[in-house]
Parts: sequence; C-alpha cells; structure tokens
Amino acid sequence: MRKTLRITGYTLLSLFCVIILFLIGYLIKLSVEFYRIEDEINLTTEIENNQTANLEVGKEYTIVTMNIGFGAYTKDFSFFMDCGIMLDGTKVSGKNSTAASREVVLTNTNGAINIVSSFTPDFAFFQEVDIESTRSYKINQLAMIQERFSNYASSFALNFHSSYLLYPPHDPIGAVKGGIATFSKYQIAESIRYQLPIDESFPIKFFDLDRCIIITRIPVSGERKLVLINVHLSAYDKGGIYRQLQLEKLNAILDKERAEGNYVIVGGDFNHDIADSLNAFKTEQFVPEWVYVFDKDKLATGYHFATSKEAPTCRSTDIPYQKDVNYTVVIDGFIISDNIEEISVENVVTLNGKEISFVYSDHNAVVLKFKLK
Repeated sequence: MRKTLRITGYTLLSLFCVIILFLIGYLIKLSVEFYRIEDEINLTTEIENNQTANLEVGKEYTIVTMNIGFGAYTKDFSFFMDCGIMLDGTKVSGKNSTAASREVVLTNTNGAINIVSSFTPDFAFFQEVDIESTRSYKINQLAMIQERFSNYASSFALNFHSSYLLYPPHDPIGAVKGGIATFSKYQIAESIRYQLPIDESFPIKFFDLDRCIIITRIPVSGERKLVLINVHLSAYDKGGIYRQLQLEKLNAILDKERAEGNYVIVGGDFNHDIADSLNAFKTEQFVPEWVYVFDKDKLATGYHFATSKEAPTCRSTDIPYQKDVNYTVVIDGFIISDNIEEISVENVVTLNGKEISFVYSDHNAVVLKFKLK
C-alpha cells in the first residue's frame, strides 16, 4: 500500500513538474517572439491597386465604416472578455474567443462586405480584419474584401499579431494576425500607420491589440488633400488611462492637419459613446464598465462629430444578442473637419427592407455622405 502511494505521489509530482516546465517554456516562447510594431510606418509602397482619380470640391461623396469582428459574431456569439450585469442583478459573462466554424466566418465576412458594398461608397473603413488567424480559421478576410472592391485602392495595417495564445483554456485564441483596412476609389498619395499608446504590462501586453491608426491622403483638385484616418481605439482599459493618451495623440494629429488646411475625416470604432447615446436604447442590462463617454469639449478645435443615434452601432457581447435585451450604444461613426459639409449619417440596421442589425457582427455599419467645401 505504501509503495503504491509512493508511486502515485511520484507520478503526480512528475506530472506537476512537467506542467510547470511547459508553462515556463511557453511564457519564454511568448516573450521571445513578442514585439510591438514601431511607430510611423510608411505603407505607401504597400498600397494595393492604387487608383488615379482625384477629388473635387463641392461634389457629394460617401464613406462607410464597419468593424467586422473577424467574422465570428453571430447573434449567438458572446466574447469571453466581456462581463456585465442584468437589471435584475444577475452577473453575466461571455464565453467565446473563436468563431464557431469556418462557414460562420465566410458567411459573416461576406455579409459585412455586402452591407458596405451596397452603398457603393467612395471610401470604406474596416476594423478587425483577419488575414491569418486561428480564431477565424486562417481565412484571409482582407483578400475577400479586396476581391469585392476590385476597383478600389487599399491600405492595410496590422494591429494584432501574436504567437499561439493558450488563453482562454476552454477556447484558446490561438495565433492572430489581423488589423484595419482603408479602401478608396481615388488615388492614395500617401498612407502611414501610427502606433497609439497601449498597456505594456504583463500579461496584458500579450492579449491586447497593437492599437494604431492609418492615415491616408487623397489628392483634391488644388493643393489640399482629404486626410482619412481609420481608427480602432482601446476597449478594455480600466481607468481609461490609455484611451486618454490615444485621444491626446489623435488630437495632436488633427491640430496639425487643420493648420495645413486639409480636409479631415476620422472614422471607425472609437470604443467611446460618441453620440450621447449612453441610455438611448431599450435594454435589460446596466451600462457596461467598458463604455466611456467621449468628452466632446476635449476634441481638437475645428472638428465635430458626424454621428446618428437613430439606431445603435455596437452591442454588449457578455450574452448572445437579443433585441432590447443586450445593452447597445453608438461607438462607431465619424469626426469631420469644419471645412466638410455633412449631408447625412446613417447607422445601418436594415438593408432592402431586411433587418440586419448585429446579424454579421457585434457592430453595425455607419454611412456618411459629405461634400468638401
């Protein structure tokens, strides 16, 4: 009996040591392979299918932005990092980190592309576009978008790249390579990726995105340019420290562009309430901790938001989606310079009479029609 217990004890100790050694080796591997992308990378030489046409003052143009959620977010999808509280006090938390299947990713990606392309936009911003990731079955979503927008120039910047992540244990994220993409029917004279301030602490740095913006410059007849800024700001930032630093960097860029007399449009996923929509929509949940309100008084001089709160653009992902149950808010939209005329803004929840709100992503597309003054 003692011999049996001794053997069992040695076996368990050996197993424990193997697990510890594996974890140490894994952390070493993550640390060795980890790197942050440097600031201010010129992407101009990497522009795909550049066009030749220039913009004109006084003509109407359309721009659409959509976070496609790497093709994973069906209505049944809930995200493991998202937690919330129902109005009855029940605490809820998401479960998933990867798409349910390859077919789901293809369906959602094509669905999102169909929504954006239905407006025949002059420009389009996409966020959470995977090009080679475990979580999206290594489907190249950028290539799918480029194929549909075959007569557009495109610029892409990585903002999430990692070795194989074994977290969360029940549904590991795996290896990730994804980012944000800007599409233009008109010539892109320059495209630059700027790094945004982010949390470098351990172990958060392994799981957070390499937050960035893409600035693309589109020639306008004359000497000025339309400066398009595609953004995807931080979401999970306790205390809002890095959100504030990101906004300070964005404002500095906006000040510089205004001083040069350019037209400027910032669009994408701000991860802030940008339309005074904190309590605008029916829900059975309290406002989640990740929802911050953008202080418009701190926006750079000479700019204003172009948003709508007729419908939400983002849903909570701590539970599967049910209309009027999930918390919803407007965090997607645009900032435009005062030398741009806003014609209309629409948060897209129906298409050809069909309800499409949160069908293909946890975000809805936003469409802005505008003129350069």
